[in-house]
Amino acid sequence: MSNSMKQGLLIALVMLLSVTAGVWFYKYSQTDFETLQGEQYKWRDLKGDWVIINYFAPWCAPCLREMPELHQLNKNLPPKTHLFAINYDVLPVSDLQVMMNKFEITLNVIMANEETHLPISKPPYLPATYIIGPEGQVRAEILGEVTADILTDKIHELQSL
Repeated sequence: MSNSMKQGLLIALVMLLSVTAGVWFYKYSQTDFETLQGEQYKWRDLKGDWVIINYFAPWCAPCLREMPELHQLNKNLPPKTHLFAINYDVLPVSDLQVMMNKFEITLNVIMANEETHLPISKPPYLPATYIIGPEGQVRAEILGEVTADILTDKIHELQSL
């Protein structure tokens, strides 16, 4: 093989490695979701923790009834457990903030948009609550209104398995 062929192969290899490293770095640095409070999360950083995600909407009366229960749970979460709410409808940040203020929602709220990556699909109806286990798999789906006690009992049950 001639020197020019070796140089060409070396250049091609370096270019391939650069592109691969760029793609990997881009994927590694992307967040999976962001909260209205400005926090950014990656699912790999939540590995080992339990995550509760509650879908709600301001037009859903049961969702609004369960919100005080979720606030109570949020104050008494088991160790290594996170609670997030996510609005069913994609809203601009300003509209989401107005809704949060109107209904006095103090939970961490995930901003739903095309860049939001969750290990669950949008539920068929509301309210809907999902419990994600430490490995990132959905461990429970609760369709309908919940209480803090129901969720606490369910988490303890799942953690004991």
